[in-house]
Amino acid sequence: MKINLSLPALPKHIAIIMDGNGRWAKEQGLNRTAGHEKGASTVRDITIHCSKIGIEYLTLYAFSTENWNRPRLEVEFLMKLLERYFKSELKIYLENNVKFKAIGNLSKFSSKLQKIIKDTEEKTSSCTGLTQVLALNYGSRDEIVRAVRKLNDNNLEVNEENINSSLDTSFMSDVDLLIRTSGEIRISNYLLWQSAYAEMFFTQTYWPEFSTDELDDIISDFNKRDRRFGGL
Repeated sequence: MKINLSLPALPKHIAIIMDGNGRWAKEQGLNRTAGHEKGASTVRDITIHCSKIGIEYLTLYAFSTENWNRPRLEVEFLMKLLERYFKSELKIYLENNVKFKAIGNLSKFSSKLQKIIKDTEEKTSSCTGLTQVLALNYGSRDEIVRAVRKLNDNNLEVNEENINSSLDTSFMSDVDLLIRTSGEIRISNYLLWQSAYAEMFFTQTYWPEFSTDELDDIISDFNKRDRRFGGL
């Protein structure tokens, strides 16, 4: 199903938990790394599509604070995959007027990867279309703790407005639509504060197989929901 772009409720901010790379690879008789490679290709397709249809923010859960607990070789592969991804995607960002931003505690990454991330942010900073946000070494509880520490360090009152402005996501709006692939029904420490009134969709599709058509179907369903934000 293709979405009707004239609908007034097109989500401003879509967040996705990209789950199922490893299970997809296993079912194909491949190594888990092949699933991550295919998943990176899906990131490109979904990003370009969101840019074309007018989504303002697309936030993707790429590497969590808990993912360091995975096998060492898989973590090392993911770090190298991130380096390759940024080098190959810069042209895609610029061609599609996509601004790139990273959220999370990046200090645990290598200095090389940190520089690549910063360079990508700077080189796409003048883009005015979709902002693609990758959550890297991100955990929502960690983010909130860091935000409160920032308030304490600056002797600021701990209130909703100040916490909002101290979060990694202070530059963008709250999540309108949150999607998780692979059949799992949980949000796994992802954008807990920002998803307070998000509409949530859980699909059985593994992330490597998630398509722009399925995203369009989800957005169409999103448009049918009555978002009351606690009111009547």
